[in-house]
Amino acid sequence: MSISRDHLLWIYRTMMTIRLFDEAMFREATVQTGFGSIHFSVGQEAISAGIGVHLTKDDYVASTHRPHGHCIAKGMDLTAMAAEIFGRSTGSNKGKGGDLHLADMSIGMLGANGVVCGNTPWACGAALKAKLDKTDQISVAYFGDGGAGQGVLYESMNLASIWKLPVIFVCENNLYANSTPVEYAIAGKDIADRATGFGMPGIVVDGMNVFSVYEAAKNAITHARKGNGPSFLECKTYRYYGHFFGDNPLQYRLKEEEAYWQAKDPIKGFRKQVEKEGIFSARELDNINHEIEVKVETAVSDADKATEPEDFELFTDVYKDYPLEALKRGYKI
Repeated sequence: MSISRDHLLWIYRTMMTIRLFDEAMFREATVQTGFGSIHFSVGQEAISAGIGVHLTKDDYVASTHRPHGHCIAKGMDLTAMAAEIFGRSTGSNKGKGGDLHLADMSIGMLGANGVVCGNTPWACGAALKAKLDKTDQISVAYFGDGGAGQGVLYESMNLASIWKLPVIFVCENNLYANSTPVEYAIAGKDIADRATGFGMPGIVVDGMNVFSVYEAAKNAITHARKGNGPSFLECKTYRYYGHFFGDNPLQYRLKEEEAYWQAKDPIKGFRKQVEKEGIFSARELDNINHEIEVKVETAVSDADKATEPEDFELFTDVYKDYPLEALKRGYKI
C-alpha cells in the first residue's frame, strides 16, 4: 500500500471520531431538547478523512448543513463542537449558532452553512486570498447532490476556473437531497461530468472507499497547489441516518438499498484491508476505538455541564456595538 502508516493511522482515527461523535449526537438528540436542526455524517466518513489528511492547518474548508465530518477532519475541538450543538457558552460560537454554524477560523474552518451551496463562494474568496498572497493554501467546498442544482455552484466553478483558483469542489453524492432521489432531480449519469463545461477535471470517486478518496484528493490538491486551478470530485456515498434528526425512521428508502450500501461501510472496509496487509492488528484498532470513545464521551459530558449563554450575549458579536457594561445592567434598545 502506497499510503504511509502515519496517514493510515490519522485516517482511521478521524473516521472513528466522526462515527462515534455523530452516534453520540444522535443519542443526545433523543434525550435533550432545543437542539435545532442537526444532521449526521454516519456512512460518509471516508470523504472527510480521505481529503482532510492532505490538508494543512492553513488550508480552508467551507462546509454544509452536514458539517461534523468536515469539522473533525479539519481539527475542531470536540468539546467546543458539542457545546455549540447543545447551545452552551463554551461552544465554538458561544452557543449562538448551533449545528448549522460550526466554525473555527483559527484552523481555516470557515463554517457550516444552512444555505444550500452558500459556502461555495466562500471557498472561492478564500482561494483568491491565497492566490493574491502567493501562498500554497487551497480551499475545499463541500456540497451534496442537492446542491448540484444551485446556480451559485456553477457561478463559483466558473469564477474559480477563469481565475485558476486553488479550489476543490467536493460533491458528497449520498443519493438523496433530503428525500428526493438523485435520479429525480439531476440529469445525466454523473454530476462530475458538469465540470467539463468549466474547463476543470471532474472525477467520480467511490466515496465509501477511503483509499480511493485519498488518491483522488491527493491528485486534485497537488494540481491546485501547483497553480493549475480547481478540480471537481463527485464522491458517491450514502448516509445511514435520515437527512436530519427528525427524518428518522426513513420512509422513502428501501431496506434492501440500505443493506447494500451499509455492506460497503468505509470503516469496515478500511479495517479489512489494513488487517489483511498486516499494517494494523485488530487489537490495535480496537484499542484506538476505545480511546476515541472515551474522548468523545468526555467531550459530550463536559459540554453538557457548561452554562448557557447569558442574556446580554444576544447583543454581542453583532454589527451594532452596545457597551457591554450597559447591557449587563439591563440596557434596553
